[in-house]
Amino acid sequence: MLRLLAPLCLMAALAPHARAAEPMSAAEFETYSTGKTLYYATNGFAYGAEQYLSGRRVIWTFLDGECTEGVWYESGGQICFQYRHDPEPQCWSFFRSGGGLTARFENDPDETELIEVDKSGEPLMCSGPQVGV
Repeated sequence: MLRLLAPLCLMAALAPHARAAEPMSAAEFETYSTGKTLYYATNGFAYGAEQYLSGRRVIWTFLDGECTEGVWYESGGQICFQYRHDPEPQCWSFFRSGGGLTARFENDPDETELIEVDKSGEPLMCSGPQVGV
């Protein structure tokens, strides 16, 4: 967890520049994310991590050991996620910034902005009830 916080200040400083850029297309996002686990922070605190699998499948965790499976798709220029536990899609705009991504929650753009603070090729550690792919 500590290794997540070190780059956080740098990423937070670069985040405002991401808004000036165009959002990533679905193809760009897929190329960037597939096969990786990305760790996100918001407002200086660890927020969660998502493992991006082939076929636009994902596994999300709030870093509490419980994971939920889902899929992502493009809708109206946004990247939308549909998870098993929530029938409401969650749509985001992703921007390249510094060494990673900034994501703006389009369901409520003033509410949540995530900054990628780390990435890994390793799968998530899931101990919760929805373990597995």
